[in-house]
Amino acid sequence: MRQIYIIIISLLFILPVTGQSSKNPLLATDVEAQKKWVDSIYSSMTLSEKVGQLYMMQVMSNQDQATKNKVVDIIKKHHIGGIIYSNGGPNRQARLNNELQSLSKIPMLVGMDAEWGLSMRLDSTYAFPWNMTLGAIKDNKLVEQTGKQIGEHCKRLGVHFNFAPVVDINTNPKNPIIGNRSFGEDRDNVTEKASAFMKGMQGAGVLANAKHFPGHGDTELDSHKTLPTVSFNEKRIDSIELYPYKKLIKEGLSSVMVAHLNIPSLEARYGYPSSLSKHIVTDILKEKLGFKGLIFTDALTMKGAADYVEPNVDGNNTKKFATSGDIDLAAFKAGNDVMLMSEDVGIGISKIIEAYDNGEITEARLEHSVKKILQAKYKVGLNNYEPVGLYNLSKDLNRLDDDILYEELIENAITVVKNEKDLLPLRRLETKSIAYVKLGDDSGSAFLDELKKYAKVHTVESDNLYSLVKNLKPYNTVIIGFHRSNDNPWKSYKFSNKELVWLHEISQTHTVILDAFVKPYALSKLKTIENIESIVVSYQNSEIAQRKSAQLIFGAIPSKGSLPVSIGNYFKEGEGIYNNEIKRLGYAIPERVGMSSEKLKKLDSVANIAVDSMMTPGIQLLVARKGKVIYNKNFGKHTYKGKEKVGFDDIYDVASLTKILSTLPLLMELEEQGIVSLNTKLPNILPEYKDSNKSHITLKSMLSHYARLRPWEPFYYHTLDTITKKPSRKYYRYERSDKFNIEVSKNLFLRTDYQDSLPEIIRTSELLERKRYRYSDFPYYILKKFIEQHYDRTLDELVQSHFYESLGANYTLYNPYYKISSKKIIPTEVDDYYRYQKIHGYVHDMGAAMQNGVGGHAGVFSNANDVAKIMQMYLQKGYYGGKRYLKPETIDKFNTCYYCGDNNRRGIGFDKPQLGDEGPTCGCISMTSFGHSGFTGTYTWADPEEEIVYVFLANRTYPHAGKNLLLRHNIRTDIQRLIYEAIED
Repeated sequence: MRQIYIIIISLLFILPVTGQSSKNPLLATDVEAQKKWVDSIYSSMTLSEKVGQLYMMQVMSNQDQATKNKVVDIIKKHHIGGIIYSNGGPNRQARLNNELQSLSKIPMLVGMDAEWGLSMRLDSTYAFPWNMTLGAIKDNKLVEQTGKQIGEHCKRLGVHFNFAPVVDINTNPKNPIIGNRSFGEDRDNVTEKASAFMKGMQGAGVLANAKHFPGHGDTELDSHKTLPTVSFNEKRIDSIELYPYKKLIKEGLSSVMVAHLNIPSLEARYGYPSSLSKHIVTDILKEKLGFKGLIFTDALTMKGAADYVEPNVDGNNTKKFATSGDIDLAAFKAGNDVMLMSEDVGIGISKIIEAYDNGEITEARLEHSVKKILQAKYKVGLNNYEPVGLYNLSKDLNRLDDDILYEELIENAITVVKNEKDLLPLRRLETKSIAYVKLGDDSGSAFLDELKKYAKVHTVESDNLYSLVKNLKPYNTVIIGFHRSNDNPWKSYKFSNKELVWLHEISQTHTVILDAFVKPYALSKLKTIENIESIVVSYQNSEIAQRKSAQLIFGAIPSKGSLPVSIGNYFKEGEGIYNNEIKRLGYAIPERVGMSSEKLKKLDSVANIAVDSMMTPGIQLLVARKGKVIYNKNFGKHTYKGKEKVGFDDIYDVASLTKILSTLPLLMELEEQGIVSLNTKLPNILPEYKDSNKSHITLKSMLSHYARLRPWEPFYYHTLDTITKKPSRKYYRYERSDKFNIEVSKNLFLRTDYQDSLPEIIRTSELLERKRYRYSDFPYYILKKFIEQHYDRTLDELVQSHFYESLGANYTLYNPYYKISSKKIIPTEVDDYYRYQKIHGYVHDMGAAMQNGVGGHAGVFSNANDVAKIMQMYLQKGYYGGKRYLKPETIDKFNTCYYCGDNNRRGIGFDKPQLGDEGPTCGCISMTSFGHSGFTGTYTWADPEEEIVYVFLANRTYPHAGKNLLLRHNIRTDIQRLIYEAIED
């Protein structure tokens, strides 16, 4: 019986409101309690208070005191039903909101135009992408999640109504007020997106508002400045403009905003605004579409309504609306419930009361709207009003969840609309010489920075076209970024005539990738797209959009988006080219790959301790998981006393990481080709070892450090003067010549023929007495000689051409001193025992220095990002960037511990986790993992099971090597442990 009673009460509650039995979206779940509260409040109100509920006035939290005083007076005097906020910051708004609510007898409905979330960040960017961007996304669950999280923002700030989503079908590219605010031109796509957005937001407890009824998408005039005309016939409007409203109303849409438009086919009085038209508001929206929710006017301060005139009986024109109160009264008579932003609330209320007293407005009509407003207030919880909590407000409005969603939305939106010969994603980087040209008036720095993570990309710019084209001659590929302001969706988005000419000329002579960080309509002005090989639409110029678009160009993420609108004669709505990712490292928020941003902050603490305790002057620290770099930070400076802070593009001497970054991959290639095997003995690759004490040594035992080879030989010591202990004149000169051509450091040259002595010293060296694990550099001297003889090329040339160039490891090289500015190279030591100078840009290892800086065991310089690329290639079983470098079975073969039974943890070249309590890792890592460390403080490790790559680069040897405090205090392995503790999936 109780259920039947509730149903009867519900029907009674609905019928007085609209006279129809369709669903009322303003009903709460506890209908009885809601009705009781609404009736009680309504019966206690005076006529003036009831009429005041019909008004929602504009408030700005950054307004001056005089303006604020006027707002306070209106709230106290006229008992208005709501306020709509614009401009200002969240904390100010929350405080002002609490103050204003305390003045109101009945808590006010609070609204905002938060179509893209709340602009709460220091850089004033919107929390979420614009609707046009969302319109390019195929997965509507993401759009629903956007609505939900925007709703959560609004609710936290005490906002009950969000005047969103815009459901206008944007069929006119010249529309000055809709544009980016629309989901697109296809009615089904717009409807699906709007429905998803609405469900998400209303699911969070914030009421949605579909606007601008009956459709603002096909106008060319700004409704804030005039009264635009929509000249379509009623049939067209019903099939296109009204289409989204029909579905949303059925799905429980809470409110609608009526547009400020002139629509002759729906309103016979020419120039009569739709928001004041009874036929549009009541006959169509309420009766024909059966809408039961709240109906808002658009801002009543908009231009045009006050100018309306109509002929009277004697044929003379009479001004219809003499005052703003006349406009308010007309809007109410038309069927609107809420008068939004009236020019004068007091006059408007007086006019409506006067009409009530004159019998023009009935009590039933007033009750109809006021009770709907009260229903809405109950539904959003204003029957139990609580002030907005100020504690942690900014933090709650700047959530990690919002950053994650924004990133995912952009990834799904970016659209490739043209891609001749499958240019994108860019492959074969060794064949590409890439220039970046910026067009537009906004920054493209984030885009350029991200591009540089993948390849050598140089900015080319000039004040005139002739110089620009001339400067572009050395390049075969040009990426043109078109960047316009991302401050708001109404900013200019078009190419200038000059830019159109420049784009046309560049595309005549180069392979061009055009990336437009604006709405798609900008492309319609291009003279031709025939010579532009690839075109990407990135929609917005936010930093995330720039970074994600660069990742897409290089194949770190796939292209998924489709155009929400047509672009002139070039591209149609719905078009978009899908490209798979090609397994290059991407960059993402940790939570995207199951890690905790908060827990990863502990890495900062340990790194800062290392720097502050003078264990090393500086550090580059990188963590990647599941193919995404999720932590990449720098700490400290180049030197303790210097001013140069460590930068992402600074390079370190990686010391023994050279073994697995240079020699090992080249050897793997040779093993795959059948040139060598793990069981190959030294005489088979270097005949001079045939009669040596090393003739029995195999590559497997040697690279596992299980071949009785001595760990190290101080080659340099034999070249020092026996008395002064400085470089002997017998072996060194301070000027280069044919006989002294090995540059061991700046202006210090070793005898050219001494290089032949090093292999001979190793060949004739004694073996250790017994066979046990003993780390040795000797295998890499031996392999260097073999590899260089086999190819008849130097090791540095080989590893560049075979791996680094195509990998995009552009900061990885030997002997950087003659290629890179010293400002970008981290110094390693102030040498007071051999070269007697600061070692800066020259290899730290003495043996590698005596090989002209190119050692198989040391000599490579790199940054953390490049080391991660190579380790990721290993982790992906030899595949990276669309290219297979090595076979999976080869990686597995070398990443195997063949002598674990003999208490030797090593793989072939790779270091492996400890077998006991102590070793090179945190002890919390899988046994399939592998990596290496370096004398200068470097360390890298990869774990196939958790898909983690970890890179730690330092110059702990500066100014003096001394004691290895990084090792003594377990800094690198403590950080590794913290990485694993941050895993949450």
